[in-house]
Amino acid sequence: MNGRNDTLQWLEAHRDLGYALIRIYLGVALLVRGWLILIDPSEITRLAGIQTVYWWYSYLIGAHMIGGLMLAAGFLTRWAALAQIPILVGAVFFIHLEKGLMTVGQSLEVASLVLALLVVFTLFGGGNYSVDRRMAKRQEGGAPGTLDLEPA
Repeated sequence: MNGRNDTLQWLEAHRDLGYALIRIYLGVALLVRGWLILIDPSEITRLAGIQTVYWWYSYLIGAHMIGGLMLAAGFLTRWAALAQIPILVGAVFFIHLEKGLMTVGQSLEVASLVLALLVVFTLFGGGNYSVDRRMAKRQEGGAPGTLDLEPA
């Protein structure tokens, strides 16, 4: 039983790592989604139900790919997440909501979850395991060039 308690104590002490893993996974998932849309634009036009994608297609790809990479790294996390929110609002309320919950593939619950996570990262930032935190720590007087694997 002691091993179980030790594991639970370790997990409790490293909650910030869980937050970082969620941020990294979300960022990579958005990066991959942007890449998939870039290589197959017919997917987004099929989902949106329109053939003209032009400017918002470029915004969507840039926000997902660049913003996803920034989210994964925790660099300018709030801005990277905020740039995604209009896309996910459109996906939730204009594409997936009318199809409802009982659909196959990318659906309302997944898009809603991504939207909710983006709101969390917009409000709360990248967390202790992020480039943002490292930059803030350095500005507060941390030693430059040191690699600190413990949370700030």
